[in-house]
Amino acid sequence: MTVQVVLPGALASLAGGQRHLDLDPAGGTLADVLDALCAAHPLLGRRIRDETGRVRRFVNVYVDGDDVRYGGGLTAPVREGAEVQVLPSVAGG
Repeated sequence: MTVQVVLPGALASLAGGQRHLDLDPAGGTLADVLDALCAAHPLLGRRIRDETGRVRRFVNVYVDGDDVRYGGGLTAPVREGAEVQVLPSVAGG
């Protein structure tokens, strides 16, 4: 199964400058996709997940445009050919 992970410029530097990464996760959940991403790019993985393996509070993850916070979190299903976007939160005022 191949999944495309899309990163903004702020995170792409942690993935060798790549903004679009094609991954072949071992399973069909968001956790499997993030495991593959973290294995390929450990610095990026530490920015996305905390020490317990959870997605950090200030990171938003979308699978085919749907926010995973409302669709299963790490257990959210990820289909073949899905697009997973990882975006850091923007704060300010």
